[in-house]
Amino acid sequence: MSPGARAARLDGVNNRSDVVIVGARAAGAATALLLARLGHDVVLLDRAVFPADTLSTHQIARTGVVQLRRWGLLDAVLASGAPAIRQVSFTTGDETVTHTIKDKAGVDLLVAPRRHVLDTLVAEAAADAGATVRFGVTATGLCRDGSGRVVAVTGHDRRGEPVRFDGRFVVGADGLRSMVARATGAAVVEEHAAGGAAQYAYYDGVPWNGVELVIADRSLTGVFPTHDGAACVWICGPSEDAHRARRAGASRAEAFTAYLRRTAPELARRLERGRRVSPVTGMLRTPNVRRAVHGPGWALVGDAAYHRDAVTGHGISDAYRDAELLATALDAALRGTADERVALAGYRHRHELALRELFDLTLALAAYPPVPRFVELQKRLAVAIDTAAADLLALTH
Repeated sequence: MSPGARAARLDGVNNRSDVVIVGARAAGAATALLLARLGHDVVLLDRAVFPADTLSTHQIARTGVVQLRRWGLLDAVLASGAPAIRQVSFTTGDETVTHTIKDKAGVDLLVAPRRHVLDTLVAEAAADAGATVRFGVTATGLCRDGSGRVVAVTGHDRRGEPVRFDGRFVVGADGLRSMVARATGAAVVEEHAAGGAAQYAYYDGVPWNGVELVIADRSLTGVFPTHDGAACVWICGPSEDAHRARRAGASRAEAFTAYLRRTAPELARRLERGRRVSPVTGMLRTPNVRRAVHGPGWALVGDAAYHRDAVTGHGISDAYRDAELLATALDAALRGTADERVALAGYRHRHELALRELFDLTLALAAYPPVPRFVELQKRLAVAIDTAAADLLALTH
C-alpha cells in the first residue's frame, strides 16, 4: 500500500496518536516502520511529496545494510535497481588496492540507492505496517500542555490549510535545521568546527566495478555506483579548498571538474569518456554537532540529534541505528514496561555509546592529516564499522 493511500486516514481528523514523527527521511521513516510493526499508532509527516530527492550522498555502510536485511527491505532495495556492490578499491598515489567485501554480520555487499528511491521504499514499508503517512505537510510548531510537555505538532498542508497532529510523543527526525529541536530548545551538548566540505554529481557512460576511493593530500574522492548505470562522484576536503575551487571556476560544474583533476586525476580522465547527468551540489561547511535527544514528550533522531562531516559516509547507517534505539525506548514507555524518563535516558545513553568512536574518527579524518595518518584512520574506521555491524545483531526488531 502506498503512503498516499494511508494518508486518507487522517484527512480532516486530529485524533491523538501514540507517536507523531516530523520528517520521513532515513531516521523518521525507519522509526515509523519499527514502531508500527510493534503495533503502535504512528503518524509520519514530511513537507516533501515523495518520491523526492534530498541533499545527501547515499552509500550505505555495512551497518546500514545489516539493518535493511533484518527489516526485510534489502531485497526490495536491490530490486529497485540499486546494484550490489561487492568490492572497494583504495588508491593512494600510484598504488591501488582492491578488497572484496567479505561476509560479516550476515552481509557481503554494500548498496547505494538514490535517496528518492530509498526513502520512499522505507516510508511505504512503514505505511504497509500501519503507519499513517502524510506528505506535503509542513510542520511549523509544537503545542504543550500545562506542565510544559509537548503534546502536538502544528503546521499546514499543501493547500495552506492548518493542521494539528496530537501524540503521546513527538519525534523530530527533521534534519540538521530541525524545527522540533528549535521549538523544544534542545541544547547543543557537543560542537566542533565545521571545517569540511562535500560536493558531488552523477555521471554515466563509464563502467564501475564497485566503490572507488582516492586518498590524496587534503582530500578524499570517491565513486559509488547507483541506479540506471550511473555513479555518484564526490569530493570531501577542507572548506577553504572547496571555496577556493568554487571561486576559480567559471561555473560550479567547471570548478568541480577542475577540483577533481587535482584530487583524483586518473578518475577525472575516465569521467571524460562519460557525461555528467546532474548538477553539482553539496555542502561547503559541514556542521559537527550533537544535541540533547529527549525531553518531556519529545525526542530527536537522525541528523536532528547528531550531524557530522560526510567524510566517513555513515549518516544513513547512523540514522537507522538510532531509529532502532529510539523505537525500543518509545515502545517500552508506551507499553508501560519502563518509566518514560528511564526509557528515554536509556536511548540517550545507548545513542552516545554507539556514536562515540565513529564521531571521533570522523573528526580526525575531517582534519585531513597527512596521507599516512589518513590511511591509518581509514583502517580504524573499517574495523569500527564492522564492530558496529556485529553489535546490531544483538538488537531484536
